[in-house]
Amino acid sequence: MQRNTPSRRTTRLTRRGRVALVLTGAVLAGTAVAVPLLTTHYDASARPRTLVIPEGWRSGQIYAAIDKALALAPGSTQQSLAEAHLDLPGTADGNPEGYLFPATYPIDEKTTPRSLLSYMVDTANKRFKAAPVAAGPQRNSMNLYQAVTIASIVQAEAASKADMSKVARVVFNRLERGMPLQMDSTLNYALNRNTIRMSMEDTRLDSPYNSYQRMGLPPTPIDSPGEEAMRAVANPAQGDWLYFVTVKPGDTRFTADYSEHQRNVEEFNALLRGETPEPAK
Repeated sequence: MQRNTPSRRTTRLTRRGRVALVLTGAVLAGTAVAVPLLTTHYDASARPRTLVIPEGWRSGQIYAAIDKALALAPGSTQQSLAEAHLDLPGTADGNPEGYLFPATYPIDEKTTPRSLLSYMVDTANKRFKAAPVAAGPQRNSMNLYQAVTIASIVQAEAASKADMSKVARVVFNRLERGMPLQMDSTLNYALNRNTIRMSMEDTRLDSPYNSYQRMGLPPTPIDSPGEEAMRAVANPAQGDWLYFVTVKPGDTRFTADYSEHQRNVEEFNALLRGETPEPAK
């Protein structure tokens, strides 16, 4: 959620972190997209056969999950990046954030951090460059890396898939009007945390990911967006919204009116404090 210059103590809940699942040949029903398995049999005594990367995970979470799945020392996967030679856009400057595609990945005794990271990036390139997602960046006057960056914000900020296209529209509207994005998700990324509480001191953080202080997009994506988020960026909803807040589960309110937004925020804050909100006037 974003706020304009007037302040408030707390903000809405950003997307919650989720736990990685390491499966032994099981089929997962969930948000992660299954990619083709490379093996057709497995030994029950061998290491787990698949690794699930959920939508919205940051690269650090993914590195740790790979280390655990491959029984490696913490930090091994991140250290392998220098020699991984991943197929990333030049603007990524070697940082795979946003391109470690959320899916179910096969693991066998020959799997290495480099092979798994390459598989994730190759999957992202195939999904992001496929129709109809691929048409979105050009239609919205941006490059693919910018589209992935916006999609990562949408992934973090949207309370549901139904809200994604509206959140994307808010981002576009703010960029087009020269307004700072003021998204809690980018600041949480800079602080390496997920929280529903954001202080004024937090918003003064000196970081290129502080979208309260910096104009435009953050320098990189802030998580791994899924195809739904990418489709929302390719085809954002139509609307003049500049603000949104998830007051409670299932109740995300979008508006172009700052006063109305402040009333919605106050209702959210009251619920957060355990109070009964006053009726709207």
